[in-house]
Amino acid sequence: MWVYEHGLETSATPQAIWRLWTDVQNWGTWNADIEKVEISGPFAIGVEITMTPLGQDPVRLRITDLTQYERFIDEASIDKLLLRTIHRLARLDQHRTQVTYRMEITGPGADEIGPQIGPAITADWPETMASLVRLAQE
Repeated sequence: MWVYEHGLETSATPQAIWRLWTDVQNWGTWNADIEKVEISGPFAIGVEITMTPLGQDPVRLRITDLTQYERFIDEASIDKLLLRTIHRLARLDQHRTQVTYRMEITGPGADEIGPQIGPAITADWPETMASLVRLAQE
């Protein structure tokens, strides 16, 4: 398994961040790496999101777990690998929220392939998450 995690604290409320996460069609306003994004229904378990990074082929994600204002998990399959991204919110106190993204790459060869593809996938997370929380604080 290959794992990467990035987190930050913000004064934005979990509800404000959640509103941005569930507004999938507008992810590009805080994620500069997205050329196009579509969702196949309401933001819920089982729904498919098709995200096209700039200059790349579309990636199909499926929401596999969701707890409102706390977390959602999306998964993508590439060959025999499973790429799971866990998006978490934790209220630290009445003025601070912890936002964490965690990627787990599992499957045959994940120990070898994960270090090759994982850093490219997660490279923009610090910048993307900073943009997300800035927008949520407005």
